Order: sequence, then C-alpha cells, then structure tokens
Amino acid sequence: MDDIDNRLVAALRHNARASLSTLAGRVGVTRATIRTRLEKLEARGDIIGYSVVTKADMAGQPVRALMMLGIEGRGTERIVARLQGLTEVEAVHTTNGKWDLVVEIGTETLIELDRVLALIRRFDGVQNSETSILLASRKIGLPV
Repeated sequence: MDDIDNRLVAALRHNARASLSTLAGRVGVTRATIRTRLEKLEARGDIIGYSVVTKADMAGQPVRALMMLGIEGRGTERIVARLQGLTEVEAVHTTNGKWDLVVEIGTETLIELDRVLALIRRFDGVQNSETSILLASRKIGLPV
C-alpha cells in the first residue's frame, strides 16, 4: 500500500459510508482513482470488509479490564475453557512473553470486577496475574 492507499483507508476508518466524491476530496485524488483503488484494495484482500459500529458497541460494560495471566505447566487449555464459561469474560487471547493469556473482562461495577478477578486467581494453574482497568477506549476514526 502506498501513501494514497493509506490515506484512503484512514478516510474509510473515519466514515466507511462516505461517498466516492467525499473520499476523493479527503484523499486529494479523483473519484475514478478512488474507485480503482478501492477495487484493488478489496481484490488484494487489504480491505476485507466494512462494518457498522452501534452506540451499544461503544458502551459495552462500564467497568472493563485486561487481566494478564501466567500459567504454570500445561494448564492453558483447561484455564481457557473455564474462562470461556464466565459471562464477564469478553475475550481470551494467547500471547508470548511474560504472560500466557490476556483476558478481557467487563462488569457493571468495581465490586463485580474484584469478585471475578479473585475467582480467576484461584483457578488451579494460575501462577500469577496483573490487571489493568481500561479508562477510555477509542475506535480508530470514531469520536471519543
């Protein structure tokens, strides 16, 4: 992708429903160039889709956190299965480095978050953990 493609993708992140004319104005090229570039980006798989972000998507749970887990031995799959059974767990990511798993958690209150964190820390095989509470989230191209 060159500079024009990057500017086009940035404009689409701001508003994926923008007209070709609007995109052309933002990128500084003609409508025909925008149309051609979009077709090429889609054909190459650089753009794989467009989506809608609703108000509810931005709201989510009011208290959100990332919990990093260190797992002892070979218990990762068992712990992932237990995590997936918790309604407060929004996603589980495997990773490398110091932590084995990153767990996205969402709750209504800090008291509920504390309860979930304590529960997870007691899982057999969880060696250590570190949690960061998310204060604000920004979707690329969307207002805060």
